[in-house]
Amino acid sequence: MSANPIFQGQVAIVTGAGQGIGYEICRQLVQQGAQVLLNDVDAALAQQAAHNIDSTGKVCIGIGGNVAEIAFIQQLVQTAVDRFGRLDIAIGNAGITLFGDFFTYPETDFYKVLQVNLGGNFFLAQAAAKQMKQQGGGGAILFTSSVTGHQAHKHLAVYGMTKAALEMLAKSLVVELSAFGININAIAPGATLTERTTSEADYEKIWSRLTPMGRPATTADIAHAALFLVSPHAKHITGQSLVIDGGWTSVSPSPYDE
Repeated sequence: MSANPIFQGQVAIVTGAGQGIGYEICRQLVQQGAQVLLNDVDAALAQQAAHNIDSTGKVCIGIGGNVAEIAFIQQLVQTAVDRFGRLDIAIGNAGITLFGDFFTYPETDFYKVLQVNLGGNFFLAQAAAKQMKQQGGGGAILFTSSVTGHQAHKHLAVYGMTKAALEMLAKSLVVELSAFGININAIAPGATLTERTTSEADYEKIWSRLTPMGRPATTADIAHAALFLVSPHAKHITGQSLVIDGGWTSVSPSPYDE
């Protein structure tokens, strides 16, 4: 733990955190003094991830469940309060990507992506904000958007649409939440090295060539930005979206052109 942990005494929920960006956010939050409820749709993965961060089970707890289910989101917030006494930070990182050609994209995939990416984040923000409002003292909410919400990407129309919508949701909720001291923002990661992406052939090589900074992001790069936006240092920042992509959206070359 840091000598001067900036999240000491704070409680956070992070969804979609069994691995990748969400996991690293949880790890850094715990290092900085927070108590964390780590969620993933895969219960075994969530529990193992939490154990890897905190083998004592006192400051990081893994909870399996699907954020597409509103009842589960409400349970998640209640569990945070029951176990840790309050809720200060909610990070909606859970999301799914279902690639598909626009002309043949199936209805089932369309609504599944919306239910997780939009419903899961909207109702997490709603449940978390209700708790923050009730307990007083403000709070911080953060959504994980994507550069695909800024630049078109082949076969990702639905995914990109949901990510752009999350950024508008963060902006819209400024009107609802500011009076209660709750700030709300979004991060938009670009190409990032995770367990999933590194399993793709030549992913790092391709995105190192396409990214002006010469490499894709690490999960730590994204987590550092996320922690800043939910920290006391960013309390006057709200309704904003921060792109973390090594400059890719400035030039936007497509991997499909390779």
